Amino acid sequence: MNNLVQNVEKWARDKDLMVPENATRQMLKVMEELGETASALAKNDQAELKDGIGDVFVTMIILANQCGFSPYECLLTAWNEISDRKGVTVDGIFIKE
Repeated sequence: MNNLVQNVEKWARDKDLMVPENATRQMLKVMEELGETASALAKNDQAELKDGIGDVFVTMIILANQCGFSPYECLLTAWNEISDRKGVTVDGIFIKE
């Protein structure tokens, strides 16, 4: 996974995408890819779903870097927040205490 993240980061640098001032526009790209992923899920299009999830990862890696974070530290922050969370799952949705 680390090599893939590094490849995405290099690709984004080579394309001049790692500009902090573009983070707002990058967030719009994240939302676009997320919408396409939701559409693929609704249509049960497995190939498009897999591609969409990957595209969301790519756009989020770029956004994290534009904001001055590594993808690892963002994921670690989220993990530390949820790792001990208690609650129940109702109809496929986790409800925290």
